[in-house]
Amino acid sequence: MHAFIPAEGSESFLIDELSRSGISARVLNSFTLTDQLPEPSILAFALQTLPNATVVTGASINGWADHIIAAMLVALNDDQPWRLHLWPAYGEGKAGQHRCELILAALPERLKKRRRSLLRSWQKDSVITQSGEALVQAVLTSPETGFVSAAPITEGLSAILSNHIAGYIPHAEDKAAPSRAFAKVVEAELRLGHQIERGQTCVDLGASPGSWSYVAIQRGAHVTAIDRSPLRNDLMRSPRLNFIQADAFKFKPETPVDWLICDIIAAPQRSIDLLLEWLREKQMKRFIVTLKFKGNDEYHLMDQLKKDAPPLCADFRLTRLCANKNEVTAFGLTAK
Repeated sequence: MHAFIPAEGSESFLIDELSRSGISARVLNSFTLTDQLPEPSILAFALQTLPNATVVTGASINGWADHIIAAMLVALNDDQPWRLHLWPAYGEGKAGQHRCELILAALPERLKKRRRSLLRSWQKDSVITQSGEALVQAVLTSPETGFVSAAPITEGLSAILSNHIAGYIPHAEDKAAPSRAFAKVVEAELRLGHQIERGQTCVDLGASPGSWSYVAIQRGAHVTAIDRSPLRNDLMRSPRLNFIQADAFKFKPETPVDWLICDIIAAPQRSIDLLLEWLREKQMKRFIVTLKFKGNDEYHLMDQLKKDAPPLCADFRLTRLCANKNEVTAFGLTAK
């Protein structure tokens, strides 16, 4: 069994997305459960996946620790680096978090008794930093019930396993940004594990009023911004900005750039076609592109992108970000 955490307000959209892949789903304690994973393993409306999850019932503190270890013994090699995501999904006070802390405190002693080698390979920070690691997850839906999952981070799972607990990333805050839209590019960077850096080149399509260009300029990157309307005045004066007043859909860089970033307001099919064209022509090394939907009946358009984009990418993600509204963001690395 596999358990998915839907993006906020997207439970029914996730079930529909799975159904279009021929997968039936059921709901338990706000988690979406299936007996198989989609192929390719890309789910726009799932913030986190618990692969090969087992249901935990009636567990004490030590019982929870033992359930976690049992899942690890099945899925992990003795010397495989692993990280633990342990969190409560019930209540609003501190009781759930306190129980998780007690389970975390019990885990080392239980590991010493059952598999000491796994204690040595435990990476204590929660963010996955290299391939070949494993992610162990335990979520409490009540003090005694919940789910446990342990899985190596394989190429097939990387797009649906978040580095962040429960797949949640708080909205970035920056009152100096032209708009709150800047939070989308920051969140996509965190999920991808790559960020815009000093000296890199970016093309920002549909850039006005300039929130995404703002992030890149603040980082020290050089930005070519394309829009029919200018960006905010201070950004227009930046020596790192080259503004071109033009149709964003017709622009092509003279040489490939480090980043394509695009938050353009357009029909989703136009943005999908634009991204695929840039990928096929290898015009960028990395990308973050928002798909904006007017209604729920347009979500099936993403299925084409799931099929056509992965072969063109070294890493391809498609996610309704925590900072998205009626949008989904595609981001990833172009194949070399």
